[in-house]
Amino acid sequence: MPPSVSSPRRVARILRTSLFAQVACALVLGIVVGRLWPDTATTFQPLGDGFVRLIKTVISPLVFCVVVVGIAKAGNLKAFGRIGLKALIWFEIASTAALLIGLIAANVFAPGSGMNVDPSKLDASAVDDKTAGGTLPSTTEFVLNALPQSAVGAFAENALLQVLVLACLTGAALLHLGHTKVPAILPAIEQAQEIIFAIVGFVMKLAPLAVFGAMVHLVGEYGLGVMKTYGKLIVLCYAVAAVFLVLLAVALKLVTGLSLWKFVRYTRAELLLALGTASSETVMPRMMQKLRQAGARDDAVGLVLPTGYSFNLDGASIYLSIGTLFIAQAVGVDLSLSQQVTVILVLMLTSKGMAGIPGSAFLALSATASSLGAIPAGAVALLLGVDRIMDSMRVVTNLLGNCVAVFAVSRWEGALDMDRAKKMLDGEIAFVEEDVTPAQTAQTASADAPGKGEEPTGAAEEPAEAKASLAKEPAGEVS
Repeated sequence: MPPSVSSPRRVARILRTSLFAQVACALVLGIVVGRLWPDTATTFQPLGDGFVRLIKTVISPLVFCVVVVGIAKAGNLKAFGRIGLKALIWFEIASTAALLIGLIAANVFAPGSGMNVDPSKLDASAVDDKTAGGTLPSTTEFVLNALPQSAVGAFAENALLQVLVLACLTGAALLHLGHTKVPAILPAIEQAQEIIFAIVGFVMKLAPLAVFGAMVHLVGEYGLGVMKTYGKLIVLCYAVAAVFLVLLAVALKLVTGLSLWKFVRYTRAELLLALGTASSETVMPRMMQKLRQAGARDDAVGLVLPTGYSFNLDGASIYLSIGTLFIAQAVGVDLSLSQQVTVILVLMLTSKGMAGIPGSAFLALSATASSLGAIPAGAVALLLGVDRIMDSMRVVTNLLGNCVAVFAVSRWEGALDMDRAKKMLDGEIAFVEEDVTPAQTAQTASADAPGKGEEPTGAAEEPAEAKASLAKEPAGEVS
């Protein structure tokens, strides 16, 4: 067939089968539409908001099912407890490192110096509007809020930590009673898990529309002019995030021998979706699938990844540390070393209670400014114009940080199939959508079979050893 005929067909096939290609096109198209017709920003916003709502609907039941099945199949509650403890240790080290790197970079490059802002002329009420008058919980409140008052309420409010507690109790009860006393419970939960993954598959087909709507809203609402005003701050935050990810890559290589770059290629569609929607929650179900198929055990994925959404906000830590010094420099306040140590200590606490709270970054910044006593609280309003631009950096850094934590803790606990992980990241084993039947997978593989020199764009036909590997996996791993 002549190249002029085959090339358009190949492009059409890629757009039809590759989520990455669809999301990338939607991202570019959204930027163009938002730039040319900024008045349409609010018109397309519901596309992104609706998608996020649909995904949030299945997150709590999915986390519950994965954790319960993981505990029941692992058959060892002590091992599950060790995974949780090691995850918390990893989270604390990673988030503290992110805070320190951000603070050092802000001192060296001083993004706010020379702005000479008069804080009395800033509209502090705008921060209250952004945070909806909320406050960050104290340590005691945070711990109590992690304990469910109602089983139904935990799912209704999408309180992940409460759902995790319920899942751990349910898994422990299954282990205590044994499969002979409650033989139907575990298979029912596994079947519910398969149904949820099928729902995720349906919803993910709307991902390109969500990215398009979110990007039109971002560019149309905030414009590209903010890049000029806050250019130095934006570049510094993204550069520090890149340096932090390099350090994460080194840590991952040392602990597991795996390549972060290969993992980025493996999850490029999910990362682009998180980037476009500015929400890491939208890709949590897919990331759980990909981590499980990449060799991480169910209980490790089910515990470490959701917990990281509350305890391991590496991107947010970078933004908060740089943002605090940016505000101080902009209003002409020179923070001493002891005050900067206070910044680290305060942010170590406030960053743990940020997840799910509207305007949480501003609440954390306000709390930090108040604890220092040297920065006017109203000066936090300086970051209102740039906060949304920082979402992409925070989301991608948080997400990759949590995925690295899953691999590292799994390897540390002996819950990682290294051979399968390397083959999956090398492309020797294809990712299998957990919302399709084997017949559909084979049909998709036939349509997507790459030619020489091409990179696979969807699920591909697996080699015999890959099929054997999948066949040996526990029920519920691959539908």
